[in-house]
Amino acid sequence: MNTKHLGSTGIQIPEVGYGTWKHQGDPAPILRALEMGAFLIDSAESYETERYVGQAIAGNRDAYFLATKVSPSHFQYADVLKAAEASLRALGTDVIDLYQLHWPSVDVPIEETMEAMARLVSDGKIRHIGVSNFSVALLKEAEQALGKGRIVENQIKFSLLDHEFADEVIPYCTERGITVFAYSSLEQGAFQDRVAERPELGETLDQIGAELGKTTAQLLLNWVIYEPNVITIPMTNRVQRVDENCGASGWYLSAEQREALTLAAGNGVTRRWWLS
Repeated sequence: MNTKHLGSTGIQIPEVGYGTWKHQGDPAPILRALEMGAFLIDSAESYETERYVGQAIAGNRDAYFLATKVSPSHFQYADVLKAAEASLRALGTDVIDLYQLHWPSVDVPIEETMEAMARLVSDGKIRHIGVSNFSVALLKEAEQALGKGRIVENQIKFSLLDHEFADEVIPYCTERGITVFAYSSLEQGAFQDRVAERPELGETLDQIGAELGKTTAQLLLNWVIYEPNVITIPMTNRVQRVDENCGASGWYLSAEQREALTLAAGNGVTRRWWLS
């Protein structure tokens, strides 16, 4: 498993982690992820999966890098602190490695929310601060509110089939030393149907897959982590899929292969659900 820096922290995290949206509670995939080097586990209070993560890692918490998120409904100062305490209890840990704002709020000033996040860092409740679904403009506001260099990550939708928003955000994150966590890189498991709608893409994936001895899922994930500051956090409830997903690391598409896939996929328009 290749690793990449988390922002400017110097901390190394795997370029393929494990997401827990729709995780069904079986600890086996989380345990297998660690065995495969995917020790980054990402959750959120809104997923209602933190307790499953806590149960899975009990007795071996220090082996994992734990990331979770606070929902916009809890972005007021006191609510952020309460939400963090609830997540700590659910995860069964004394500290969250990365605490993220799940998506932007139009109701609570970012300055108030970031004041609470900074308090959590100073109190030792969280180690690092991230955001999710933040545009470049919103990232700039968040950085101004928190202070330069303190936002280490932005989690966004990024896949071969959906990258319009990421294309806007990733260059800025690269410039600012902000790591990008890519979610839904396999289209929430619907990538096969999405690929079937694009015959040219299917042919290109088959050709490159045969050349490299890789599956379609591995090619799609590798297309994402080709970017030097991007990691991906696919979710699965099947241990064998954990192995397959982790097999997307340790090698990279050539520039020509990646460009061929990009061209074959066509326009990767993003449905910005967090704005609806």
